[in-house]
Amino acid sequence: MEASSPLSLPQTPYQYYSVPEASPKPFKRSFVTSLMEAAALRTPFKEDTYFVSHLKKSEKKALKELRDRLSVLYGSSSTSECSMWGIPLLSNDGKADVVLLKFLRARDFRVQDSLHMLEQCLSWRKEFGADNIVDEDLGFKELEGVVASMHGYDREGHPVCYNDYGVFRDKEMYERIFGDEEKLKKFLRWRVQVLEKGINLLDFKPGGVNSIIQVTDLKDMPKRELRSASKQILSLFQDNYPEMVARKIFINVPWYFSMLYSVFSPFLTHRTKSKFVISKEGNVAETLYKFIRPENIPVQYGGLSRPIDLQNAPPNPASEFTVKGGEKVSIQIEGIEVQFSIFDSSFAER
Repeated sequence: MEASSPLSLPQTPYQYYSVPEASPKPFKRSFVTSLMEAAALRTPFKEDTYFVSHLKKSEKKALKELRDRLSVLYGSSSTSECSMWGIPLLSNDGKADVVLLKFLRARDFRVQDSLHMLEQCLSWRKEFGADNIVDEDLGFKELEGVVASMHGYDREGHPVCYNDYGVFRDKEMYERIFGDEEKLKKFLRWRVQVLEKGINLLDFKPGGVNSIIQVTDLKDMPKRELRSASKQILSLFQDNYPEMVARKIFINVPWYFSMLYSVFSPFLTHRTKSKFVISKEGNVAETLYKFIRPENIPVQYGGLSRPIDLQNAPPNPASEFTVKGGEKVSIQIEGIEVQFSIFDSSFAER
């Protein structure tokens, strides 16, 4: 039986290497591994259409009813009173339909429930100041690009948000960010800011990109300490950002997470479960490559994208191919020029 592994390399040739023969090793599946693979290989989530002409008759009726009821409630108000992400919800165009359909789908097209959710969200956004939060300086420079950040796009053009809370295992860092209620509120505001930046990258139009991808690294994540913050973040996102996530990828998943997933899985809808991808430790790059091109994946997760690269032009596309076990091929790898001094002690040690 031949094993295969994907290699991702920049296209510009500089140096030549020979790939030696691979020696496949026997692999024994555990119950947990099989469970995680089953979750990862489940039929992928397929985004719903936002073309009104593609909706069912009952869905078209619900959309029209929601528009009519919004018009009654906000018809005499200013445009800003009934707008989200710069989109006037009474404009009766494609962008407004995308937003309204998100709320309808979050409540299974129950118009009254959808209207209530939408009203609550409009009220929250006004009170929270969500429309202008992207431009605020909240003073979390040390967390940017570490705890939560937008980084590149997936293969279908969805913006990708990476989350890694392992840094909070450090007690000093934890106290500095979550030490009291006011600090927690400030952190939640910053986390909403990150999400709003991602949402600003969406098209909000039928046939366009209307949701993001969430990648959450569970390695070293302190469970008990972050319980309160996690609950509040989840509540905020569920109540005010319906149908904004196309896929949720969990990486570096510990064994106990899979056991918990198996317990709660029967209580989750097929729609919710179809958005989940679960990847155990040591399988991160292989999992992410299925959804995101290597040049858009951060280097710490086996990709080719460095933070400095985001400040430059769009990354050069990587070449992807498969090398089978027992096969010899020549590959071309772009050389990386590094400046150093021969008197550098760290170099001397190497």
